[in-house]
Amino acid sequence: MSNLPILPVALPLASAVVLLFLRDRPALSRTVAMAANLVTFAAAAKLLLTVRDQGIQVLQFGNWPAPFGIVFTVDMLGALMVMVTMVVSTATLLFACFSLDEPRERMFFYPLFQFLLVGVNGSFLTGDLFNLFVWFEVLLISSYALMSLGGGAYQLQETFKYLVVNALSSCLFLIGVAIIYSLTGTLNFAQLSVRMAEVPDPALKAVVAVIFMLVFSIKAALFPLYMWLPRAYFAPPTVISGLFGGLLTKVGVYALFRVVSLLFADLPFVLPLLVFVAGATMFFGVIGALSQWDMKRVLSYHIVSQIGYMIMGLGLFSQVALAGGIFYIIHHILVKTALFLIAGAVEKSRGTTNLRRLGGVIETEALLAGLFMVAGLGLAGVPPLSGFIAKLLLIQAGLQQGSYGIVAVSLLVSFLTLFSMMKIFRYVFWREEGLPRIEEGGNRARLLSIAVLVLLGVAMGLGASVVMPYAETAAEQILNPQLYVAAVLGEP
Repeated sequence: MSNLPILPVALPLASAVVLLFLRDRPALSRTVAMAANLVTFAAAAKLLLTVRDQGIQVLQFGNWPAPFGIVFTVDMLGALMVMVTMVVSTATLLFACFSLDEPRERMFFYPLFQFLLVGVNGSFLTGDLFNLFVWFEVLLISSYALMSLGGGAYQLQETFKYLVVNALSSCLFLIGVAIIYSLTGTLNFAQLSVRMAEVPDPALKAVVAVIFMLVFSIKAALFPLYMWLPRAYFAPPTVISGLFGGLLTKVGVYALFRVVSLLFADLPFVLPLLVFVAGATMFFGVIGALSQWDMKRVLSYHIVSQIGYMIMGLGLFSQVALAGGIFYIIHHILVKTALFLIAGAVEKSRGTTNLRRLGGVIETEALLAGLFMVAGLGLAGVPPLSGFIAKLLLIQAGLQQGSYGIVAVSLLVSFLTLFSMMKIFRYVFWREEGLPRIEEGGNRARLLSIAVLVLLGVAMGLGASVVMPYAETAAEQILNPQLYVAAVLGEP
């Protein structure tokens, strides 16, 4: 039994504790935080390769056998999520080191950043439903502090709303945990997968499914439970919005993939409901984006819209659809974080992200404009970029199953996404009139962090044959939950 699965949690936790004592030394804090991220990145890469070569990895804490002890269970989906988390968090941290003002840095930004990674990575690695709740709370507590960093009135107002929404969903989460434990006598995912199939009352099983779908729909910002997100993600500094927009909602999406595939996929209403919710989330999210006149607000609504594509893959629940959904999750985390960081660079350069007050940025930051164009086209799904590959797989799966309605919605939303990206490009970069530059927007470190994410998105499209085997392996494991069960419980 290898201790490798604990490293993506233990390393950020140790660095966060150290960083608590370096509050008044921001330069050293930056160095320690970046070093910790790079080491954790290496551990995540090693974990991904180990899962690829050796199959699902299980770590039983204290050598207590599952389901009696705490377990980390790392399949390909979990390993991919940890890997992409470390990629975008490292790029975001580099951007933060050269964009955050020193007073905010001294408000424990760097330890909070690492504590957030502890919660995110723990959520992806845990093999236990109650500990999924615990890791959710760790990342949420960190996110409350990061969202309110600086203490502006609007920030505090939106942080309070964000806190209330998540507190209510967490209460519902605990209720669901209590009910499912009373039905099955366990909270270990592998044993739950076996015992939920044996629950004699389908009505009770349906109630549990609805509760968990509600919980994770709130956390993933699915229709009609998404209205908290656009305002909440607009409030904090853009670098924090970028980290949240890229990562936090995907923890909710991951949780839906996990519980639906292991526990509820056999219920007749679950998958059709997910397909409907996916279509509604896509459509209403993009309509919200089209109505906005602030770059960050447009991008925030697009978080909602694009999550619909991921849930489309889960709802269709075929190997092609799941592989497309997983590919889309990775693509979106990279591209959406890059777009928010571009918005942050524009804000540093011009002092605002209001489209009506911007213009002419291409004249002084041509590289930034080019990076936005590539990332925006990738988000819309223009070939040969990564968004096109992911959407092509989802559309192919929908056509194979005769789900023409969701395919039509996905195509319409892609065109509307392209329109809104062109709207941003026109108002921010292309037109001549706009606010003058107030600060150098082309800082090399900031541009490097954005370029890395954008180029990775391009590489995912051009090198899809390299990435797809990982997504296909993850989809195969999701479709065959007995592989997960056998890895944890040692049963054939």
